[in-house]
Amino acid sequence: MKTHELVTQARQCTLCQSELPQSPRPIFMFCDKAVINLISQAPGKVAHDKNIAWLDASGKRLRRWLGLSESQFYQQQLVNVLPMSFCFPGYKNGADAPPLKACAPQWHPHFLSLSNASLTIYLGRYAQQNYLPQYATLTAAVQDYEALLNQNCIALPHPSGRNNRWLKRYAWFEQSTLPALRTRIRNLLAG
Repeated sequence: MKTHELVTQARQCTLCQSELPQSPRPIFMFCDKAVINLISQAPGKVAHDKNIAWLDASGKRLRRWLGLSESQFYQQQLVNVLPMSFCFPGYKNGADAPPLKACAPQWHPHFLSLSNASLTIYLGRYAQQNYLPQYATLTAAVQDYEALLNQNCIALPHPSGRNNRWLKRYAWFEQSTLPALRTRIRNLLAG
C-alpha cells in the first residue's frame, strides 16, 4: 500500500467508534521520509478539538525535551506521530482514559513498514509496555537510554504535568537522558 492511501484510510477509521465518547477523529502525523517516529499514548482533548497533535502544554515540554522548535516539530519530513490510539479516548477517573487497544495493532504495522525513520521514541508507559516489554517499568526503560540509543530508539516519560513528581525524583533524566537525546536529534538533522 502506498503512503497516501494508508494515510487516507487511517484518517477515515471508525474502528473504535462504539468505544469513543465523541465521533472518531484520528490524529496522527506520517511521512515515509520522516527521520523520527514518535510512538505516543493517545491524543488529548486539546488535540481532538484542534485536530493537531501535541499543540498543548505537554507538546511544548516535549519539543523542549527534543530540542525542536514548533515549526521543526511539524515539518512533514521530520517527525511522525503515531499514537497507540489515534483518537481521543475520553476521560476516566478525572484523567485521560488509556489508549484504545485495537488501534495500534490495526495501524502501526502498516505505517512502520513504510517508515524510513532513523530514531523511534517511545513516549509513555503504554508505548513502552507494547514495544519495549523487556523492561519491567517505564523508569527502567528510560534509565537504559544509552543501550536503547544504540538500537536507534529511546523511551521517555509522558511530558504531562502529571509527571512533575517523577521528573523531580529522577533528576538524571534531565541531566543525562535529554542531552544524549538532543545530541542524537541534532546529528540526524545535520544529515
